[in-house]
This record gives sequence, C-alpha cells and structure tokens, in this order.
Amino acid sequence: MSKPMRVGIVGGGIGGVALARALRLRGIDAHVFERASAFGEIGAGVQMTPNAAKVLQALGVGDGLARIGFLPNAMVGRNWNDARELFRTPLREVCPRLFGADFWHVHRADLHAVLCEGIPADRVRFNVACTGVSQEGGGAIAHFSDGSRFEADLIVGADGIHSVVRDTLWGKTAAQFTGHMCWRALVPVAQHPLSFVSPDASFWMGPKAHIVTYYVKGGAAVNIVAVNESTDWVAESWTEPSTRDELLGAYAGWHENIIRLFEKTDTQQIFKWGLFDRDPMAQWSQGHVTLLGDAAHPMLPFLSQGAAMAIEDAYVLAAALSHFDGDIDGALRAYEAERRPRTARVQLEARERGRTYHLSTPEEQKQRDEEFQKAQSKDPNAVGIKAEWVYAYDATRCIERFDSSETAIA
Repeated sequence: MSKPMRVGIVGGGIGGVALARALRLRGIDAHVFERASAFGEIGAGVQMTPNAAKVLQALGVGDGLARIGFLPNAMVGRNWNDARELFRTPLREVCPRLFGADFWHVHRADLHAVLCEGIPADRVRFNVACTGVSQEGGGAIAHFSDGSRFEADLIVGADGIHSVVRDTLWGKTAAQFTGHMCWRALVPVAQHPLSFVSPDASFWMGPKAHIVTYYVKGGAAVNIVAVNESTDWVAESWTEPSTRDELLGAYAGWHENIIRLFEKTDTQQIFKWGLFDRDPMAQWSQGHVTLLGDAAHPMLPFLSQGAAMAIEDAYVLAAALSHFDGDIDGALRAYEAERRPRTARVQLEARERGRTYHLSTPEEQKQRDEEFQKAQSKDPNAVGIKAEWVYAYDATRCIERFDSSETAIA
C-alpha cells in the first residue's frame, strides 16, 4: 500500500471482528471499539449458509467453523400441527457442489470467538461507547463517552440497528417495529439426535407464526427460533427474559414434537425481543466514514442472513480498501456498488418470507404448499425458501467485479 492505513471499527460484534480480521489479513491496521466490558455474544444459534461459509474459509477460519459447527442433512418445511413435510431441500450432500461451500449451523458465541482469534489485545478497547464521529484533515475521528477520541483514515460503524455512527451521518430516525416478536432458546442434548428433533434445519409454518429448529455445537444443543405476530411492542433487545410458560402458551396446539422440545427449555435461558426493521438506504458512506452490517441494513431473520451479510460486507470492504490502495473514496464507491443492491434485496425478500411463512387461511396455505411441491418436482434440490440466489453469491470474487467495473468506466 502507498502508506499505512488505519481503520477504526465501532462495534465488536460478528461484523466488527470479521472486518478486523479481514483488514489484518491485508496488512491494514484495524482497531475495534466495543462498549461492553469483554467480547461475547448472546447464547443463540446462527446459520452460516454457503455464501457466508465461502467468506469464512477465505478469512482462514474454515477449520474453526468445522470444529464448532453442525452440518444439517436438509432444510425441511413442516406443517405446524401435523408435522407433514411441505418441502425437503438436501443440504449436506449438495451444497458444496451447487454453491461452493457447506451449510453450517453454529452457536453465535462460538463463531464470534473463532473470528476473534488472532486479533491483538492492543487493537481492542472495551468499555467505550461511541458518541459520534467527525471529519477533518482528510480523515475521520470517533468520539467516545469517556472523552477520548480515535483518529483514522476510515471509521466504520458496525454498531448495530441503533447505530450512533449512522445517526451522526444521516440524523436519528427510529427503527420500525414489524409486529413480530421472537423467542430464542437453547436446549442441551445429552445424546444426539433427539428422537423428536431431526438433524435438519426445520421450518415449522403455522398461522401468523413459525418456528425454526436446528442443532448447534456439533449436535450438543438444539437452537430454537420462534416468531409470532404480536400487536404488543416488545423491546429490541436480545436479553429480554421470558419464561417456558410464556413460550408454550404462544404455541399451544402445535405439534407434539414442538411442545416436547419447548418443555425441555431452561426458563433461565429463554429470551424474547421485538423484530425491528428499516428500509434499504440509498447511501452508506460520507467522506471517510461508512457503515457495515445491521448499522447499514438491519433485516428480519427470515432468510437467516443478518450475520452472513455482515461477514460479506467485512470481506468486500477490506478487499476494496486494499485494492484501491489508499483511495478511500474509490474504495467506498466500490464497496457500496457491490453491497447495497444485494443487501437491499435480502432485506426486502426477508420481509416477504415473513408473510409466506405465516399465511393464516387454509386456502392460502394450500396454494403455498402446492407451490413448494411443484418446485421440488421440477428440481429435487430446489431450496424451499427460494434462497438459491443468496447462497450462490461469492463475495470473495469481488475484486474481479471491481476490475470489470473500472474497465467499463474507462
């Protein structure tokens, strides 16, 4: 590079540490600022679909992913009250061939820990809350609540849906409650698999609600994501406590396998939160400040892409900064051109899945289920949730697209 570049990353979640790792691999000095007292993630599962797995492999954590993850046999759609299969998409055997990587289920904290490996302790500051950013002298400055500041060539807001960096750039606006609430819980498994939880990514679809279950920690636990439509506002917090009785009450009448699983939840480890959303942004960057992950494109979890999109962002941003060799403006233009159309589509398609998963009349459900079956009859490998386009994308080839775009402009 023409001169050493320094990047400040506000937020030490999965997107932030993925960016720190990606930058270090390209010789760029990355500093992470986290408001918590230590790295850590809430006890919940996350799906690392093939598009994300390709990036993780490129970031050098492929072995770590295999160590912490679980490979599901298939993605299975199920009827909420009789467990009838609506679709079955093979995953373990076909994803490497069709999409270039495996489909992993992991515990979020395990993934975060793997990504943090190799980040020097002197490049991370804890207990610092960002209060805003400013720009001067051809660089950017992050300001913190303890009165300190950090000057860098680029400041990246990886600070989530309520991003202070975003608010500084574009003004504070409230995220919108979507009318959905979500429970997360983890059930330890002494002997895998449980007789009533298949080793798949199971999507249980019911009226105005759906549930996703899958194994994490190599099969040592079952992750539960249960979404229900609600007129009551629920806090946007992953640590809002709930109870087993509340969870069971919300899904009374569902299939016995769901009830058996919910009965095994630890009432001290059940959390709920409201699902909030924002419209796609027309611009992420101003000067030497940009956004990444939920700060730029918060999305509903119905395509399981929130963490995956942040990981893709991290790889592309690091690649752009390296490729454009000190030209911050050019790098950020390329970053946004590569990322904004894709993340906007995922945001909007995730909203649509929230509708199709929750159809409430028998007629609507029948039409949807027939469409599943028709697609599967044409192609046994068809992804039931229509996500082939998500999985096929390869962020690690972004430099080829940068070069193509530059050639076209020239």
